[in-house]
Amino acid sequence: MEGCIAQGINTWQSAGPSDLKYYRQHRKKDGKLQYISLATKDAENPCFIDRIVDAGAIAIAHHGEVTDRLFKADKIEMVQDLLDGIRKRGVMAGVSTHMPSVIDYIEREGWDLDFYMTCIYERHRSRDELKSMLDHVPIPIKEVYLEEDPPRMFEAMRQTSKPCLAFKILAAGRICDSQENVEQAFKSTLQQIKPNDALIVGMHTEYGDQVRINAEYVQRFSGLSRGSVSS
Repeated sequence: MEGCIAQGINTWQSAGPSDLKYYRQHRKKDGKLQYISLATKDAENPCFIDRIVDAGAIAIAHHGEVTDRLFKADKIEMVQDLLDGIRKRGVMAGVSTHMPSVIDYIEREGWDLDFYMTCIYERHRSRDELKSMLDHVPIPIKEVYLEEDPPRMFEAMRQTSKPCLAFKILAAGRICDSQENVEQAFKSTLQQIKPNDALIVGMHTEYGDQVRINAEYVQRFSGLSRGSVSS
């Protein structure tokens, strides 16, 4: 975390519960990283939002996997319950998704939210959806990453004035076989998103100084001395 701050990265995005203790430790040491969490409405743990806010989060987004399942089941309106609860606690409320159509829908309906988290790959299509698109079904079908997906999400991101945090720009590690490919992914993403958008990129320091390298890519290809968002 200290290394991120030293490189100009100012925010940590995490899935939530398991990482709260680490963020509390960071804050106790006067750490300066901001924190964004994911959450879902959890009947077994109704105080979860309170725990995230009390730990110091500046924003909470409805978890993308759940968002997309609700959207496909025509139950997307249920997401607004969580957004209302987040807003009542005085932090920014957002929606995470892997589907450009979710952003299109929310924008069309005029939902009250502050930001989106946007996966640039729609990786959980059903067997029938893949069959319709590709005329065949790859195996396994649990996660399929298509080169044609990022332009679709970038277009959706540009259609909203709200900040979008683009994630899985490296296809969950699938295009990390060379540093040249990593560099190109950063460049392509930063050239196609809005000035008020940002990146969420997982970093594993056992494979090199990814904190420094990623921060340099952001500064070089954005044309600004700004930070990325680290998960």
